[in-house]
Amino acid sequence: MTKASIILSFFVLLLNVGCSNAQQKLNKNNPYYSHTDNGKLRVTDAEWKKFLSEDSYHILREKGTESPNTGPYVHNPKKGMYYCAACGHALFNSDSKFDSGTGWPSFFRAYNKSSVIEEKDDTHGMARTEVLCARCGGHLGHVFDDGPNPTGLRYCMNGYALAFEASK
Repeated sequence: MTKASIILSFFVLLLNVGCSNAQQKLNKNNPYYSHTDNGKLRVTDAEWKKFLSEDSYHILREKGTESPNTGPYVHNPKKGMYYCAACGHALFNSDSKFDSGTGWPSFFRAYNKSSVIEEKDDTHGMARTEVLCARCGGHLGHVFDDGPNPTGLRYCMNGYALAFEASK
């Protein structure tokens, strides 16, 4: 491994730890964030803006996208659970995470059938399938049919739409 590779790996690790810690601090003040409440949420964008980071708000509420390899979790090797950064709903288990080479965290299956909602998305001149949090309706990313076995799916998620908790 070259010296430049080691330095780059170190900075990516720091970015992931910093983003994870910042997101966890935001979640503690967010009254809508829960791993146990699965009830649908109806929260105004103005209210979400109080509790989400600028990046998370842009992605989750304005259907934005982070640039590749800039968000947290794309290179996260830890075992654990990925939750919606807005509401804490369980979305993906790390057992389904894989390196798609796209620069975004990718999974071959959602945690369960009630984790996400998929909707047709024809924006930006493309025919895609948008993935939304089933609890709060936040935009997470898109799903494509070019993933690995056993599903053949690639849930291409925005890292700032996710919160991660490592297995204990």
